[in-house]
Amino acid sequence: MEIFYYMIFGVLSAVVVLLELSKTSKDRTATSSAFTSFKNNYLLVYALMMAGDWLQGPYVYYLYSQYGFDKGDIGRLFIAGFGSSMLFGTIVGSLADKQGRRRACITYCISYILSCITKHSSEYKILMLGRILGGIATSLLFSAFESWLVAEHNKRGFDPQWLSLTFSKAIFLGNGLIAIVSGLFANLIADNLGFGPVAPFDAAACVLAIGMAIIMFSWTENYGDSSESKDLFGQFRVAGKAIASDEKIGLLGAIQSLFEGSMYTFVFLWTPALSPNDEEIPHGFIFATFMLSSMLGSSIASRLMAHPKPKVESYMQIVFVISGFTLLLPVLTNILVTPSTEKGSSISIGGSIQLLGFCTFEACVGIFWPSIMKMRSQYIPEEARSTIMNFFRIPLNIFVCVVLYNVNAFPITIMFGMCSIFLFMASVLQRRLMVVANWIPSDKFSDEEPLTA
Repeated sequence: MEIFYYMIFGVLSAVVVLLELSKTSKDRTATSSAFTSFKNNYLLVYALMMAGDWLQGPYVYYLYSQYGFDKGDIGRLFIAGFGSSMLFGTIVGSLADKQGRRRACITYCISYILSCITKHSSEYKILMLGRILGGIATSLLFSAFESWLVAEHNKRGFDPQWLSLTFSKAIFLGNGLIAIVSGLFANLIADNLGFGPVAPFDAAACVLAIGMAIIMFSWTENYGDSSESKDLFGQFRVAGKAIASDEKIGLLGAIQSLFEGSMYTFVFLWTPALSPNDEEIPHGFIFATFMLSSMLGSSIASRLMAHPKPKVESYMQIVFVISGFTLLLPVLTNILVTPSTEKGSSISIGGSIQLLGFCTFEACVGIFWPSIMKMRSQYIPEEARSTIMNFFRIPLNIFVCVVLYNVNAFPITIMFGMCSIFLFMASVLQRRLMVVANWIPSDKFSDEEPLTA
């Protein structure tokens, strides 16, 4: 493997370690022992839940191909997963506000364990059922756990600012360190130890079962609106009214959909972007490098959120602009750098430039997650938190399904250019959100004495 990859990984590792070790008292927030215990319990569960997800990732496509399915069949399985997340996931996730967030988290574990079990079958219908269950689980993973955390944090009377600590550390561990370790462990049991491509799914089921046991014995239940007067459609009406009546919530949903839609598209496109002529690239090592970049971003976010300024609404505008530029690099390199025509060679100069840009994008992803979590905790009303968060995922899932269905219909540069435009749009909307959040109604000053010269 070329030294270029080791250099990137080494530099990123050194920067992450340096950032973590160089934190001063100004970068750390003084908290209570009760909060520390609460935070560590949540981080343990969240790490196990994310491990259950990351263990499966590297082998989903490979397992389907080993069962003899072609790209079209596999594509339909993936579309079913996102479609399930959009339809069934929205319904199940919304029930968390009424039936309980703890119960929804347990449902996530059960759904994903059942999804893992279906991977033992080579029957297409069974695998399709597994994708549907996985889609439901994904919606719960990205709504129920955060909703439970915010409600429980506030119920216990902790300082609202301390939520940022939990968010940033959860992303540092769950979307960074755990992702790297899970990928390496999945490779170990599937390839090195020879247990085959189903083994990572069995390991994921075991990890999820452990996490579910911790939830059942250490978490208390909390609700959004548990009143008997509201059924599921009542919850939908409450969520819809909140989004329609508060511009901040609508803007937040649009920003999230634009960024996450671009992020999921990037997941599908980074491999063909770096190896357009079947260049030899170390996919697993590059994936680990991306996750290390995400850890760097979450470490930066924890420092930013430890201070009152700059506010999240302010610095995220810059993050979206930078991320938009990084996904524009495939377009620029295609124009400015002479493409390589040699088949099966090492990564090209254009690919090397793109790889550096993609690492920067992943760092922006690491900043995005804890920052969007903090904004959601500020602007989304508690009584319909899970419902609204699942509403946010509807346009995202539609977008990803459209991209998957048409992934071969457009040149890769067009796809990246579209994502770049979406990210620049997210920056504009983030600017608007900052203005709306800081706006003070004129009636606040109605009782004051008029200013005189």
